[in-house]
Amino acid sequence: MRITVFGAAGNVGSRVVAEALTRGHEVTAVVRDAARFATLHPAATHRTGDAGVPDQVAELSAGQDLVVNATRPAPGHEAEHAAISRALLSGLAGTGVRLIVVGGAGSLTVPGTRGVLASDDPAYVPTAWRHIALASNAQYDAVRAAATDVDWTYLSPSALLEPGRRTGTFRLGTDELLVDADGNSAISMEDLAVALLDEAEDPRHHRTRFTAGY
Repeated sequence: MRITVFGAAGNVGSRVVAEALTRGHEVTAVVRDAARFATLHPAATHRTGDAGVPDQVAELSAGQDLVVNATRPAPGHEAEHAAISRALLSGLAGTGVRLIVVGGAGSLTVPGTRGVLASDDPAYVPTAWRHIALASNAQYDAVRAAATDVDWTYLSPSALLEPGRRTGTFRLGTDELLVDADGNSAISMEDLAVALLDEAEDPRHHRTRFTAGY
């Protein structure tokens, strides 16, 4: 499979690139600034580009099977999250290239609360993180609302997403936050990348969202 990853130097993007390469896929790793090439996996093809510019999305996705959006807006630029999703869908329109968006957990509902969003529950989204959670909610809304022929999938992580180990053992869900017996919601970035590549290789969530967690 030929895969383009936007945000390839980021915490999640770099792990998606590594996981895809381990599985034998051809990966184009895209960053905005060529100065970041040195941080990219050496086995990937390195390109510069902006996921927020439809023409660049179209160029970088030409001949590819899948585009992964793992970008994350810088502090103060949270509004870019939704705008980038719209640009990606515009750039991929009519190409037949699939899109997987790495989103946020804020739009998931908290179990047992009759629909309370994780972004509104400080037990899962502390006040300090709420701005990016709300931006991710807007990102998800933008993807769902788009009138597009693109076969998209939105991947929401668990509430706590941190570097860790690749275990390959986790649960999948849809619109509800996955929590363990103690009420904790977590997954490592490495296992989130596994969940994403599993979906890439065996698509099961077309034009919908899924989540992964322990």
